[in-house]
Formats: sequence, C-alpha cells, structure tokens
Amino acid sequence: MADKNDLFPEIEPYDTGMLKVSDLHSIYYEESGNKNGNPVVFIHGGPGGGTSPRDRRFFDPEAYRIILFDQRGAGQSLPAYELRENTTWDLVADIEKLREHLKIDKWVVFGGSWGSTLGLAYSETHPDKVKAIILRGIFTCRRRELLWFYQDGCSLIYPDKFEAYRDHIPEVERGDLISAYYRRLTGDDEEARLSAAQAWSTWEMTTSRMFVDEELVKKAEKDTWCLQFARIECHYFVNGIFMKTESQLLDDADKLSNIPVTIIQGRYDVVCPVETAWLLHKKLPKADFHIVQDAGHSTKEEGIQSQLIAATEKYKKL
Repeated sequence: MADKNDLFPEIEPYDTGMLKVSDLHSIYYEESGNKNGNPVVFIHGGPGGGTSPRDRRFFDPEAYRIILFDQRGAGQSLPAYELRENTTWDLVADIEKLREHLKIDKWVVFGGSWGSTLGLAYSETHPDKVKAIILRGIFTCRRRELLWFYQDGCSLIYPDKFEAYRDHIPEVERGDLISAYYRRLTGDDEEARLSAAQAWSTWEMTTSRMFVDEELVKKAEKDTWCLQFARIECHYFVNGIFMKTESQLLDDADKLSNIPVTIIQGRYDVVCPVETAWLLHKKLPKADFHIVQDAGHSTKEEGIQSQLIAATEKYKKL
C-alpha cells in the first residue's frame, strides 16, 4: 500500500460459487486473495445490501483468504428479495454451512452496520469458530435504534431529506412508518412496492455519510437492488430481527470475552448512533474501541476506512 489509509489494490476472485442452503435459497460466495491465507468472512450490511468488489480491498491479499457472500435474497443470491425462510438464524446457519463447505476451521469475522448485527449473532452462536471480530457502525435492532432512524430522531437532523420518506406514506399511517412501508413492500401492487422501496432506500443512502454521496443515492434508483434492500430490511425490522429479546445481542456479548474484538464507530453516525457501540464496549471492555470523531456511518469516510484497515492488519497473522 502507498499509505496506511489506502484500500488494498483491486483484485478478482479466484473462485466463485452458489451454495444451496435450503430447498428455496442458494447463496453466492467468492474467494480472493491467498488460498492458503488467514480466512476472513465479510458480512455485508442491510440486511439486503449485498457485497461489492470494493469489499475485497479491506484485506491484504497476500495475507488473507478473503470470503465474501451475499445473504439470502441479496446481491447475486437467489431468489432475489425473497422473504420466506429468511431470518437471522437462517443466515447464521448459512455462514456456518459456508465455513464447512470451504473446509475452514476458524476465521476472522468482519461486518459493519447490519453486518455487525449478524456478525455478533454468528459469533455468539459459534464462538469456537471465530479467531477475531472486526465490527463497524454497531447496530442491534433495539426498538429505540429503529425509532431513531425510521420514525423520529434522525428526522431532526435531516428534516429536508426525511420529508420525502415520510410523505410517501399517507398522514393517517405515519404513526408507524416502518409498518406502513412493510404493507407496501409486501403488497400485491408491483408499482407501489417499487416506489416504496425507492423512497425507503433513498432515505438511508442520503444519510449514510456526513456529506451526501450522490453516487450512493443513485443506487436507490436500481429496481432490483432497492427491492432487495428495502424489502429485506423492513421484513427483519418488523420481526425484531427474530431475537428472543431486543437486547439479546448485547446480553450475550460476554460469550465473546475470550476473542479479540475491534469496534469502530463514527461519532456522527446518524444511521446507527454511537450509543449502541458504547454499550457493546461496556460489555466487552477488553475490546479495541475507536470512535472516529469526524465520520458518520460509511466505510468510505477516511477515518472509518483507516481504522478498518488497521484492524485487518492487526489480525492478519492470527
């Protein structure tokens, strides 16, 4: 690398495949980097966001065996935006099936936003299969986290952007915007599904960086992508991400006390506010904990990117 803040060079996978994880679902996966390197699994956000070639670049390709996969219904996985047989625990089981399929003993777990949620759920379920954990933009789907972003909270910071998201829903239904969107995203009206997906996705893409990234916002115009993103997110949120209690991921964090953990959080992350990262840090006081003072939610912000690369460098020889 030319600089410690830079991503690693672009690389192509040396292997790709589709893993059938149920009678209904098959998930896309790929491997890049060093076939004999330290295995790391990249867990994408959303849920429903899918992976991208850029995601390979957080890892030294000479040191890491880099595994990316698209979760059920997301990215190149099939069927697209399918909600049946699509729960947190299905995804946890899929990650374990992928590990076994690739004949990996233990791996590093890397995830941000929803990827931190699923990374915690997987690692708390299979701590003996995890070498280290790198988490960014911590999200545990507690009710206050959802209400902050999708109902009342972030709206005070981005009232101009929130208006279009809110006004997509008739006034009589605005007391519960998530449920109102869910009805449209899962309804029979194809046009209503798509327009709701675009409005939902635009709101999230608009707020993901401290300075609006127009290229990111344009993703919400892509029909399949925004349906994957909005439908799957909303499905998980109305179901409380299928947890026994809303604090389950924080309550069970002590299961990770013997695993090296790095937590990276933007101070001005309005999608996943810093409180949740702080609560996780208090449960895992030995974890490396970094609040990036001049960053929001996105991995494209310099301070977040720099800390992520520092973490992957720290764990690459485990």
